[in-house]
Amino acid sequence: MKEKVLVIEDEQTIANAITYALTREGYTAEAVYHGEAALKRIGEFQPDALILDVMLPGMDGYEILKKLQGKGRIGVIMLTAKEDIVHKVLGLELGADDYMTKPFDMRELLARLKSLLRRIQTVDHNQDSNVISVGGITLSTDKRTALAGDRPLELTPKEYDLLALLLTHPERVYTRDQLLNTVWGMDYFGGTRTVDIHVQRIRKKLGPPFDSVIQTVYGIGYKALGGSGEN
Repeated sequence: MKEKVLVIEDEQTIANAITYALTREGYTAEAVYHGEAALKRIGEFQPDALILDVMLPGMDGYEILKKLQGKGRIGVIMLTAKEDIVHKVLGLELGADDYMTKPFDMRELLARLKSLLRRIQTVDHNQDSNVISVGGITLSTDKRTALAGDRPLELTPKEYDLLALLLTHPERVYTRDQLLNTVWGMDYFGGTRTVDIHVQRIRKKLGPPFDSVIQTVYGIGYKALGGSGEN
């Protein structure tokens, strides 16, 4: 089945050029030029990935990312004319997978999209059951919901993917580089410190006693305990 990509960009010449390039590469691609219309079309089209502009009429790209949280795994590459690092970090923290500044090279965009979709497939393949339950933490991978005991967790897409990867293979030790490469991609600009920050946030959201399931393996990385052990 062809992978579906929705281009959300208010500059129609750019949107149509991207859509044309995607179609030539074998993707099923559509373009939407307005933020609110895009949100509706996402629900109808069910894309595997978005090429998402930040500045949009009706609803900006950041607001779209917020509304997508908890609604299934969709890869997101953000486009913007803004070079400010704050805007870049904001998009990534809200769930974007990658970020490109205009003007951009179409070949690079296509290469990044291919890498992103391959990475998503790798994460999904690792999650070979619809329900993962370890140490009182339960993930429903098809619905992308998470519970600590009976308490629902509000996780960003990256927090969810990181937690799911660790819980899918309890007791397996992952280096920070392995986690970064699998969840974020090798060229992610934040470095391995990004992994540490996300683990800290996951533990805070899990709260005791569930936070002890994610263990630090000092000098190496992280693992999930098979039970609910102590930190």
